[in-house]
Parts: sequence; structure tokens; C-alpha cells
Amino acid sequence: MAVALVQSALPQLDRVSVPTYDRSALRTGVVHFGIGGFHRAHLAMYLDRLLEGGVPGAQEWAVTGVGLLDHDRRVVETLTAQDGLYTLVVKHPDGQLEGRVVGSIREALLAPDDPEAVLDRLTAPTTRVVSLTITEGGYLINQVTGRFDPAHPSLASDLAGDGPPRTAFGYLVEALRRRRDAGTAPFTVMSCDNLPGNGDVARHAVTTFAAQRDPELAGWIEEEVAFPDAMVDRITPVTTDEDRATVREQLGVDDGWPVVCEPFTQWVLEDHFVDGRPPVEEVGAQLVDDVEPYELMKLRLLNASHQALCYLGYLAGHRYAHEVCSDEDFVTFLRGYMRDEGRPTLPEVPGVDLQEYSDTLVERFANPQIRDTLARLCAESSDRIPKWLLPVVRHNLEHGGEISRSALVVAAWARYAEGVDEQGQPIEVIDHRRDRVLAAAQAQLGDDPLAFLRDDELFGDLAQEERFTSVYLEHLEVLHRDGAREAVRRVNTQQ
Repeated sequence: MAVALVQSALPQLDRVSVPTYDRSALRTGVVHFGIGGFHRAHLAMYLDRLLEGGVPGAQEWAVTGVGLLDHDRRVVETLTAQDGLYTLVVKHPDGQLEGRVVGSIREALLAPDDPEAVLDRLTAPTTRVVSLTITEGGYLINQVTGRFDPAHPSLASDLAGDGPPRTAFGYLVEALRRRRDAGTAPFTVMSCDNLPGNGDVARHAVTTFAAQRDPELAGWIEEEVAFPDAMVDRITPVTTDEDRATVREQLGVDDGWPVVCEPFTQWVLEDHFVDGRPPVEEVGAQLVDDVEPYELMKLRLLNASHQALCYLGYLAGHRYAHEVCSDEDFVTFLRGYMRDEGRPTLPEVPGVDLQEYSDTLVERFANPQIRDTLARLCAESSDRIPKWLLPVVRHNLEHGGEISRSALVVAAWARYAEGVDEQGQPIEVIDHRRDRVLAAAQAQLGDDPLAFLRDDELFGDLAQEERFTSVYLEHLEVLHRDGAREAVRRVNTQQ
């Protein structure tokens, strides 16, 4: 019989490992915005390892998790009811489940319910790091200009000073103002989002926001606050009711919101903090002076490869990443993209064999236990394709490199955005720019086959690059006439 997950029940759990450290002695050292699955499979897991290993001072680095939006209410309520505990389930390819109850989250707060409680945690001298997983789009960066958009509607209230903060930027800047005025050392802002130069992006967004409110404060933040760069990696699918049932029946834990993930995990972190940091290098993180080579490797191989498989695989009838990576046509295409288009754009990555890394990626994607949905990988493409794949395209256009596979991926996104698959079934397109994306995809069916590429906020001047558009249009025609599999086979035989 399953045991309800709360602190007092930990001694009753015998099919998962549980915290043996004294959770009552934990202090918040990290406030984290965005307590979704990835944070709980990654940063919170590393901090739990520190605590379990008895690393000196680790008890100073527990987490207060913050949900910014009302749709975070359920996860906050679940974690609160479970004393901050949750089950992390590593799914191995052979079907083995490795369960661990993670105890590094002290508390979870819903910002709209109690903004001052969030600000209290942010301004406490014991809080020395504020970390973020607010998604790629959460930084409000224009895809073409690369600049923060202070006119974004979500910021209006915070910029006007109408009541308590509502956004991550509102909370960060208000907390830093209060710390400065109180003579408290600033915290480090540590982005854990999947963005190139995520530390610099976070710095630019925070300081630009602050400058709209108080230019002097913006200057102080620029001088005094650290924004380390980081590369984070662990495939973490959305938790399903089936996962909850599996944790209950096979691991004996009645957990309202377990997290499932793959065995692989990686964290490469710039060693740049203003007031100390958790010693995560003791538990597998890699501290470096320059994250960029690792970051580009991940974005252009792992993330762009996810885009290379998701639209084409979905159109062809697959629904999970492991299905695509068990299909020889698509695996050949994926390996070709990494070998001939992605890897040639990369600098040397210290300590990494890129061929071996690419092979490992295919193995990770093919893990049948993860059941990572193509729908998840296809979501929010407007934030993903411009950051992950288009830099590869532009590099190869500039240097005479190959672009055919990348052009097919973009064409497959355009075909996917038409909203109907090859079997005539509707596709639910999830994108914060959905209306514009769908309208452009419909327009390409008329007199302007390049309509999808003419969105300069996404593609810049790519529609004027004849070497790209000629290949793109060929692929789009094949996708419409013969389907995704034939388009993939055609590229595989041509290269």
C-alpha cells in the first residue's frame, strides 16, 4: 500500500531513497522562480545531493520555490501539503525505475497570494542566490533585435508601480532596491533557462527593466550583481497521471506531483557569484570560466536536434521522441544534421568528443521509458527555432556550409503550423505567437509560398537569402506532395 508523502512518513518508505539529513536545520539560501519539473530534476536535485552527502555548509543552501502565476497554484499547494517533498524518478532504458525523495525545497510560495512573503525571502541576508527557470520566452527578448522589450504588456503594472510586483523582473528589482537601501549585500541572479548566454540575457533584461524605474538603481545592479552563465541539461517530460500511478504502485509513494527524468544530467556553470555559492562541483556540476562552448554544443546539437525530429516525426505519424529515434530514416537524418550542419558551427569544447556526444544524444532520445512527447518538443517554436536552429543556418550561409537539413526542419515547422497532419487529423499548435504563426502558415498555401519566412521578428531577412529559400521551397513542396518521410529520405540520399 502506498504511503502519503510527508516528512513524518519518510521512515515508512522502503522502495525509494529518502533524505537522511535534518531538514529542520535547513535555511533558505536559494530563492527559485519557476518550480516546474526541470528545476526539480536539476538544481533542486543537485542541492539535495549536497545535503545528503553532508558537505559542510550545505544546510545553508535550501530552496524557497516561487510560483509567479496562478497556474502555478497546484504545484505550490501540492509541495506545501507534502512538506516540500517530491519523488524524483530516473527512468533507465531497460525499464528500471530509480526513485529518490528530494528534500532540498524548504517551502513553496505562490507570489500572487502573498507578494510580501516572497519579498521577505528575497531580501533576507541568508538568501544569496536567486535562480530562474522562467522559460526561453520569459525574458521578453525580441528575436531579431536581441533586446529586452519594456513595452511588453505583462510589465505594465510593474513599471507603473501599481501595487506589488507581478513579474520576475518586478520582484528582482524591488528586492535588490530594498537590499541596497538596507545595506544588505546583493544576491546573485542565476539563470537556469535554455538560452544562449543566459547570464548576459538575464543581466540585460533586469538592468533594462530597472532603468525604466530608476536609472541609478540600474547602474548599481550593473556594477554589483553577478549574473553567471550556465548550461543545463536533463530531459524531463511532463508528469502524467500514469507516472503518478507508477510511483504509487511500484515505488509505494502516494505523491501528488512526482518528477520523471532520464539518467543523464549536466550542469556547466560560470564561477561568478557575489556572495558565495553552493559547492555544487562536489556533486557533479562543472565550474568553468567560459560556458559558451558547452552552451553552443547543447543548443545546436541537443536542442536543435529535438527540433529536427519533432515536426517531421509528428507529421509522419509518430507521437514520441523514442519512436522517431527507433526509425532508421529519421535517425539517419538526425545524425546527418549533427555531423554536417550542427557540429561544423561549433568551437572546440574542452574535454568533449563531439562525435561521442552526438551518439549519446541519439541514445538519450531513444530511451523508450522517458516517453517524451513530440507535442512538447513542438510547443513554443517561436522561442526555440530562432535561438537554437537559425544560428546554425546563418553560420552555414555565411561560411558556405550545408543548410539542406536545417531548411527542411524550418519547412516542416511551417507545414506543422498549418494545423493538420498527413492523416488529416488536427494539430494543436501551442505557441505564444500562435495566431500569427498559423496565419503565416495558411498564407503560404496561397500565392506566397514564402509567407511563413516573411515574419521578420522570427526570421530576420532569411526570406531574402536565395540559397536558403530555394532549398526551403523544394522541401515545402515535397512535404505537401509526398509527406515528411519522403522529404527525409530525399535529403538522406542527396547528401
